[in-house]
Order: sequence, then structure tokens, then C-alpha cells
Amino acid sequence: MPQSPLSTAQAARAALASRLDGIRRDAGLTGQDLAARCGWHKSKASRIARARTTPSDSDIRAWCAACGAEDQAADLIAASRTAESMYVQWQEIHRDGMRRVHESTVPLYERTTHFRVYASNVLPGMLQTAKYATGVLRSITSFQGTPDDVAEAVRARMDRSRVVYEGNHRFALLVEEAVLHYRVCDGPDLAGQLRYLREVMVRPNVSLGIIPFGARRTVWPLEAFYAFDDTRVALETLTAEVNMTAPGEVRTYLRAFAELSRMAVHGAPARDLMAKAMNAALS
Repeated sequence: MPQSPLSTAQAARAALASRLDGIRRDAGLTGQDLAARCGWHKSKASRIARARTTPSDSDIRAWCAACGAEDQAADLIAASRTAESMYVQWQEIHRDGMRRVHESTVPLYERTTHFRVYASNVLPGMLQTAKYATGVLRSITSFQGTPDDVAEAVRARMDRSRVVYEGNHRFALLVEEAVLHYRVCDGPDLAGQLRYLREVMVRPNVSLGIIPFGARRTVWPLEAFYAFDDTRVALETLTAEVNMTAPGEVRTYLRAFAELSRMAVHGAPARDLMAKAMNAALS
């Protein structure tokens, strides 16, 4: 059974606490030693290590400095901020439909210069047609039981997608071949979506790769993720969108993207796979 957003956030906080406690142990310090070096009450280190108290940015810096691990502070601070944002984000996402979520991410899309997207479930949002997006968002609304603002959310998604045509943005997009066949909308609408893909992939700022069914896998299929420059990765799960900013985690996803890219076909072979899917959609 999938974890709830709250339990996901709690797991992230527990993982951060475990990492901090591991740093303490590696430094050969007791909790009391650490508290003394940081100038804290002796129970504070214990509460942080057991995930009973959420450490502030300054707490993490002090902890790492006391253990001689200053180089790990930035990664841990980013992980802490991510853990603290998870559950709040879910409350926001589900409160009043999806339109506001799309509108709130427009600044992120506008300031990102290099998008790297791996899609294993549906086509990337910035390349969706209105009819395809309607099918996707309608199914999400039905499954999650959220307020139905699909028409408004589709318009917001289309407006956000103008970054493909405006400004200085580059898009490296990878799609599993199966995604081309998923019937998230009616067959003719899916065919129209695939025709649009073939049109947009010739743009100089767009690189679209398809990972064929028969590709030799060096990385297993993953859940969809969006990388915004080298600073943030948004991972889409069934229960949450998890935003990661910890440098180590971001590097891992970018490394996975590079490996997935080597399995993909581009250009004419990719267009051939789209044509095959288009014929299937219309049959």
C-alpha cells in the first residue's frame, strides 16, 4: 500500500536524523559530547537524532562543524528543507483543485534554462496538447477525488507551456515507448498529440528521445521526474510530488538521466516509433 504524504515526510525526517547521527558516530562523539561542542542542552542532540526535533539550518551547520564534517552541511540542509516541505505541499496540491498548482510553478518554469524530463507514465506536461492534458487531468481528478477544475487547470498548463516557445529554455526529454500508446484520451486525440510531438521535436531547443521496448536496460524504468537546471528534481509518485534539492540526490537523478539517454533513439527512429503509435491509436 502506498505511503501517505505525511508518512513520506516523516520517513524523510527520520532519514535526515539517521544521517546526522551517523556523522556523530563516525566522529567518535557521544550525544553529550556533541551537545557540549554545540553549546546545547544535553537532550537537544538526542531529540534531533531521534527525529523528535527538527533541526534548523544553523543546527545542522553546528552539528557538522562539531563532527568535522562541514562539507556535508549544504546537502543535509537541502534534505531538511525538502523533508519539511513535503506534507505542506500535499495540503496545497489537494486543497482546491489543480489550476493553482500549475500557476504557482510558472516562475520556476520561467527561470529554468535547462529542463531534463524522464516520462514513464504520461507525456511531459509542457508538450501536451489541450485534449491530451484534459484526459490526464480528468483521470487524476477522478482518482484523487479532488475539486474538479480541469478546464481551468488545462488552460493554466497550456499557458505554462509557453516556455517551449518563449525565452531562453532548452528541453531534453526522454519518453518510454509505452507512453506513446497509453490511452489517456480518445484514439484520435492521442494521434493528434503524437502529431504535435513530431512537430515540436524539430525545434532547435528541444531534444526528444524515445526508449524503445527492446532497449537493453542499464537503468530500470523509474517514476517520472523533472530536473530544473542542476538545482532541483521533482519526482512524481502515486501519492506525492517530491521536490529534491539536496545536491547529492540531484546529481544521482542527473546521472540516471544521462544513462537513460544512452538507451533512447532520436530523430528518424523516434519519429518511426511515433508513427507506429499513431497508427495504433487510429486503428
